[in-house]
Amino acid sequence: MIQGWTFWALLSAGFAALTAIFAKVGVENVGSDYATFVRTLVVVAALAGMLTITGQWQSPASVSGRSLAFLVLSGLATGASWLCYFRALKLGDAARVAPVDKLSVVMVAVFGALFLGERLAAVNWLGVALIAAGAVLVAWRV
Repeated sequence: MIQGWTFWALLSAGFAALTAIFAKVGVENVGSDYATFVRTLVVVAALAGMLTITGQWQSPASVSGRSLAFLVLSGLATGASWLCYFRALKLGDAARVAPVDKLSVVMVAVFGALFLGERLAAVNWLGVALIAAGAVLVAWRV
């Protein structure tokens, strides 16, 4: 079970939920960009510790230029996402912000199909549509 992607994806979802709750409380009296900075420092320190404990440090020269370029782009996208996410949490309810943020699931399906050639069956696309509809319904202010 611990070797499968499902286990780790469910853990990711659980930690993402906690992120929203902890961050919403954390940005109450702090600027959202500064809160993102603090969060980033914690992530860097935790990952450095994890790499040290597990002995997974590797030479930057062992990473291909292509991989490095895409990792840099991914890092820039992550930073932009975090800045926007914390700004949204500062301004809105966590219970509304998080589902809209999870529209990234819908976007990943579309981008994966368009740019990576990934193929989803009709039932999978129905799930993607339901995720989109669910996010809109949760975020809808009545």
